[in-house]
Amino acid sequence: MTERQKYKVLNKYSGFELREYEACVVAEVSSLDTYRDAAQNAFGSLFGYLSKGNSKAEKISMTAPVIALTEHGLDSQAWKISFVMPADSVLENLPTPTNGRVVLRDLPIEKCVALSFKGRANLEILKRKESELRALAEENNIHLTLETRVCRFDPPFKPGFLHYNEIVIPIQ
Repeated sequence: MTERQKYKVLNKYSGFELREYEACVVAEVSSLDTYRDAAQNAFGSLFGYLSKGNSKAEKISMTAPVIALTEHGLDSQAWKISFVMPADSVLENLPTPTNGRVVLRDLPIEKCVALSFKGRANLEILKRKESELRALAEENNIHLTLETRVCRFDPPFKPGFLHYNEIVIPIQ
């Protein structure tokens, strides 16, 4: 089974969870494009890094989720697409990417709200789920940042109705 990004559930609310994500390292590609195109265009560079496209020519295990992050709303043309590195990864010990588009960075421990859903994650559904999560958080007096993360856990060849996804938003 594919390793998943580590977190602990701090509280379960009706429709969403409050989580604390462990610090981790991500391999990331920035893209000035639509959500769909950014995700498609960045995937090859990121997968290449994992598949020996690095200074040590070593294979790095794939983890889940693939994260698409924006601070400008889901209609944004500014995205960061990330792969979370395996849990024991340390930035200084990871091989340098040979593709200049791929950047490695540390993410600190952070608290976020998360809403899970099944099905193919098209933009219309993502907007609806993001609005739902923001409204639920507001009802529970949880203040969120402007950042939105679309977290996809399944490969594109898996039937769409079986896809597992999450909207994750950091709290202020």
